[in-house]
Amino acid sequence: MGLMIEGRWHDQWYDTKSTGGAFVRTEAQFRDRITADGSSPFPAQAGRYHLFVSLACPWAHRTLIFRALKGLDAVIGVSVVDPLMLSEGWVFPSPDPITGATRLFEVYGKAKPDYTGRVTVPVLWDMATGRIVNNESAEIIRMLNSAFDGITGNHADYCPADLVEEIDRTNAFVYDRVNNGVYKAGFATVQDKYEAAFDALFAALDELDARLSGQRWLVGNRLTEADWRLFTTLVRFDAVYVGHFKCNQRRIADYPNLSGYLRDLHQIPGIAATVDFSHIKRHYYGSHPTINPTGIVPKGPLLDLDAPHGRERLGPGFEAQGL
Repeated sequence: MGLMIEGRWHDQWYDTKSTGGAFVRTEAQFRDRITADGSSPFPAQAGRYHLFVSLACPWAHRTLIFRALKGLDAVIGVSVVDPLMLSEGWVFPSPDPITGATRLFEVYGKAKPDYTGRVTVPVLWDMATGRIVNNESAEIIRMLNSAFDGITGNHADYCPADLVEEIDRTNAFVYDRVNNGVYKAGFATVQDKYEAAFDALFAALDELDARLSGQRWLVGNRLTEADWRLFTTLVRFDAVYVGHFKCNQRRIADYPNLSGYLRDLHQIPGIAATVDFSHIKRHYYGSHPTINPTGIVPKGPLLDLDAPHGRERLGPGFEAQGL
């Protein structure tokens, strides 16, 4: 994971010395919006926008899920980077047909020649202006949730107005303790920082498992954005985070409610196609030589995400909610 400094690429790992061994994620810098009413420089139009993603990255995975749920396959194109992220960062398996780039940092350079910062996925790209609209996944999925409804006719709402405050509170908790929590454990370089992140992570998973014992979904007992933001970490947990990031107190398979919840989400139409365990495992185990210097990718674990989840008793499912 490198970065650009004044438009030039540098193969430079996260600086944990300045933070006492703790991993601190930097903020995304491109924060413009696509709007349905044309009130921004980026109006919703079919065929104008493009996503750059990694199938391994949980943050990029969110955007692929919303693209699938909202029927945006014919509206927003996708370019997928190679699973390995090495000395040149994210690279394309062949020159990207949209930008001609062979490495993702070139896309950032096209958008902002003097860019300084991390080069991350997802990237929402505007083909009309040759600019990055946004590279913050939380904001991208909010746009995909509603901005293109007038084009697709798909009005399924995963962030309903009456639940926004509770969704935001849940997202903040899940982001800090779980989504980013696994990284804070995995990328820590001193024992006490790792243990603090580890303890916070499993306390959060315990709390979430307890919450899901009496309700099918996280917020308002309806399927929302909050569920999908948790899903992308849960689906990687047993395959990657338990071993590679040393998050090994329990597997998701050991949680009676979280495990069924994970299968429930995975079995929603269109979701399994967004999950690529080959990319996920090759990326994590092959891209972090400071953690896994041999680059060996484990063959396991065996995951049966198509097994019955048994959560119908707790509330309406995907189709029953009209989504």
